This record gives sequence, structure tokens and C-alpha cells, in this order.
Amino acid sequence: MLNKQQSDEYTTMLDTDSIAGNVTTLLPGERGLNVPLPSGTHYFNYYWLRDADPLSIDPATRERVFDIAEVAGGPRASSARLDGDSLIINWATEEHESRLPLATLDAFILEGRTPDPAAIPRRLWYADSHDHFPRFRQADIESSDAVRYDFSRALIEDGVALVTEMENSDESLTRLANQLGQVTPTTDGYYFDVRLEIAPTNLAYTAKALEFHTDLPSEDEAPGIQFLHCRENSVVGGYSLFLDGAAAAEALREEDPAAFDLLAQHDIPFFRRHDGWDYRAHQRVIELDRDGQVSGLTISQHLQDAIDLPQSLLDDYYPAFCRFLSILREERFVNRFRLEAGSCIVFDNHRVVHGREAFEASSGKRHLRGCYVSRGSVRSTCRVLSRSAGRG
Repeated sequence: MLNKQQSDEYTTMLDTDSIAGNVTTLLPGERGLNVPLPSGTHYFNYYWLRDADPLSIDPATRERVFDIAEVAGGPRASSARLDGDSLIINWATEEHESRLPLATLDAFILEGRTPDPAAIPRRLWYADSHDHFPRFRQADIESSDAVRYDFSRALIEDGVALVTEMENSDESLTRLANQLGQVTPTTDGYYFDVRLEIAPTNLAYTAKALEFHTDLPSEDEAPGIQFLHCRENSVVGGYSLFLDGAAAAEALREEDPAAFDLLAQHDIPFFRRHDGWDYRAHQRVIELDRDGQVSGLTISQHLQDAIDLPQSLLDDYYPAFCRFLSILREERFVNRFRLEAGSCIVFDNHRVVHGREAFEASSGKRHLRGCYVSRGSVRSTCRVLSRSAGRG
């Protein structure tokens, strides 16, 4: 939409007397153009229009090869016209003609940004949702782009999915992870095994209960999509606990907006230390996307360092933090279930909070093999498959 200055400056930009056939001449303004589109007439800046020229993108690498800074004095149109379904601009400062599809301009105006097939709204879930988690057979994911698209979409929309009928091998997990992207290494390497260890470096490698947490907040960027492939589970106890952190955070926003704002505005420190490493990073407990919606959270009391916010701020921050911890434990959010051998739970580590009940170490064996891929690779896979699988 035009502001008042733009409206006054460009009122006469459209030369309605020069419409001939399917060609409409536009009168160039000083800094941009008013362009009639199906959704209405909209103002476009010259810099933006010149950068948006499809010829600015290399057809092989699909990277930008035009340097806007090399246009002396900035781009300015000598003439502009609508010709069929395109806007055609001749530039005063260079011997170049740009042809921009009107549909592309209109889509950008309507979206406010480049349309994104992976910009899928999150679907919040609560207790008793385990039976409704999206489920996929590994063989179907590997053999069908349409199923692989649905798998990637579920991890964006729901943040969780269950994969069944996996073979008991290391390669099975690798094949599954590679359906979404490359395995990303962490402190523990490319893969990790959750099972009892004599000298554990993580509470997960004991039989103790695990509090609700997200993984590895001590990394500069905590890992994205987590895979936990259940290879064996014959112990008594050890039930998995999962909840949608975005749903819990939205509940906090509704019930205590001031507490929500504190957790969404301030970073707190996390660590992971042992003989051979000392990782430290600051994260926000509640993560927001560019639209102010909850995109996830970071929570891990057993890896939380001494909070280094001003002490006076902690007078309010700690009660807000404790309030949120209490919400995470409420029965309305928690899903409790047994992860069976041959299945793999895949979830967004920046959104889904998980934990585990204690189990009897001598009652059997419990072995989960895990790894991560980035959230960005999942969105990339979703975008590509939305075209190839016809799901866009």
C-alpha cells in the first residue's frame, strides 16, 4: 500500500491515455512505480524491481549474479509498460530491459514476502495426542516422494512423527535421516546411543528419570530435528514423555502475558561440561518467529548455568520461569507412552519437550540410537517435494 507521500508523488504515474491494445504505459516516478495488479495498484521501489529481474539470477547455479551497488546513482526507469502478463522496464542508468511477471509481483504483495511452500502453520497438540501422531512406514518414505513430502510436512506442522517397521541396524536410521537431509554432528558426534553406561556423561545414559527438556542447549545452535530409533526395549518402566512446547508456551501467553514476555525477551546460559569439553551458550526459553508466533523453546534445568541476568530482573524472571515449568508438567499437555522396538520417533528439538520415566536397570535392555538433521533441511525437502510430488 502507498503512504501519503508516495500517493501524492505518484498519483499521475499511470498514463491512462496511453493504453493501446494490451499495452499500458506507466509514467516513471522518481523512486519507483505504481503498478496495477489483479489485487490493486501497488507501489514498487526501483531498487527492489531491478533486483527482482529474473535475469539477475544465474540459470545454472540459481544464485544472484547482479550487483545492485554497481548501478551509479541507483536504478531509475526511463520508461515502463505493462505488456500482457509482464511489467517491462527500460532503465535510464544502464542499457538493460527488465521483464517481470505480474503474477510474481502480485504474489509478493499478497504474501508480504516471497511465497514459501514450507511456511505451514503449526498445529498445536495436547495430552492424549500420541495415538494421533502422524505415522509412516520407513519403506513408504523411502519409495514415495508423496509420502516423504507428508513426512516433512508433519514435522513442520505437528513437530513430531512416528516411523514404524524399521530394521534393527545402524544403517536403517541413517537411511531414514537422509530422507530429510544430512546428519548434523553435535558434542556426541554424528550419532549417539542411549543405553546404560558404566561411566555416563549424560543422565540419559543412566536408569534415572529424565526431566522435561530439549536437547543440547549448550550448543551455539541447538540441533534441529531429532531421531530416536528404538532398537530394543524390554525394561520395566522407562516410559517416554512428550509434549508440545509451543502449546504450553501459548497457554502461558494467554494466562500470564508478562511472564511470557520475560521468557521470550531474555537469553539465559546453558552449559555442558565434562573431562574433554566445555560448551556454553545463551538461549531464550521461548522462541518466536518473525511474526511473533511461538516457534519453539529451549528448556533444560540439568544443563542450565547460573542465570546471569541482572539480579533485580530475576525478581520477576524466576517466578515467570517457575510458572512455565509448572505448566509443562500439567496433565493437559503430557503424553506418556512406551516406545517399541522397530519404531523411531522424530521430532523438532526446538519445539517438542521430552523426558523419560525411570526404569529398572536389571529388568531387561533398553537401547535407543539417535541423530539430528537441521530444521532448515526439513523445510528445504518440503519445498522441493511440494513441486515434485505435486503437493504444493
